[in-house]
Parts: sequence; C-alpha cells; structure tokens
Amino acid sequence: MKNFIVLLFIFFIPYSCYSQDKTKNDKEQSEMKPSKNEDGEWDLTVIDTQFDYFLNAVARPISQYSESYLKTKNTFLVNEWNGYYNSGKYRNIIESGIDYDPRENYGIKFEYKLYQVFAYVKWKYGLKMYGLTGSDAVR
Repeated sequence: MKNFIVLLFIFFIPYSCYSQDKTKNDKEQSEMKPSKNEDGEWDLTVIDTQFDYFLNAVARPISQYSESYLKTKNTFLVNEWNGYYNSGKYRNIIESGIDYDPRENYGIKFEYKLYQVFAYVKWKYGLKMYGLTGSDAVR
C-alpha cells in the first residue's frame, strides 16, 4: 500500500507543476505590450470600436500635448493601471496589465494614444484614474 501511495504521489508531481506554469503563462499573455509597426514606429492596438470615435471626436488633439508631459503622465497612469490589474480591482474593465518602460523613446504618437486609452476608460466607464484631471480627458 505504501508503494502505491508513493507511486501515485510521484505521478502527480509533474502534473501539478505543469498547471502552475500554465497560469503564469496566461498572466504573461494578458499583458499589453507595445510593438513596432512596418515603419519601425511604436504602435498600440485598441480593439474597442468606440475608441476611434473617442480619439477623433472627444479627445483633445495631439497638438495640445508635449511628449515629455505625456511620458510623465503615462508613467504614473501605467503604474496606477497595473496596480488595479494586480489587485483584481475593476476586473470587469481592466483585463490586462501594461508593459511600459518609461526609459524607452516611444514617440509622441504612441505616448498620445496610450494616454488617450486612459482618458477613454475614464470617459466610457467612469473609472477613476487619479493621474487624469477633468480637463485632460476631453475637449
């Protein structure tokens, strides 16, 4: 009987390790990561269909921001976003973390689009983002 229990125990060890690795991989896959497009510029893909409307009709134009302002705000907002994601708060809105390196030079177009993602979530869902002020979100 002891041999059977030991054999059963040995059989389930690799299975239990496999299931832990799978949850780790799922979390890694759920992070939004910036990617470069064909032109070599950083790009961010937003799947929500209303985001393009928001960007063109509601959001303040890119000309009203400097790249350094957007980078500073994005650094703070990404930390706030990832904090919500890691804590499970707002899990019906925040479905993934954001992989963002503030030392990387993404360019103003990327910084603007990322910043507007936060403004969009505030506008559409009413999510309180402390890095945004009322005038930052809309025209």
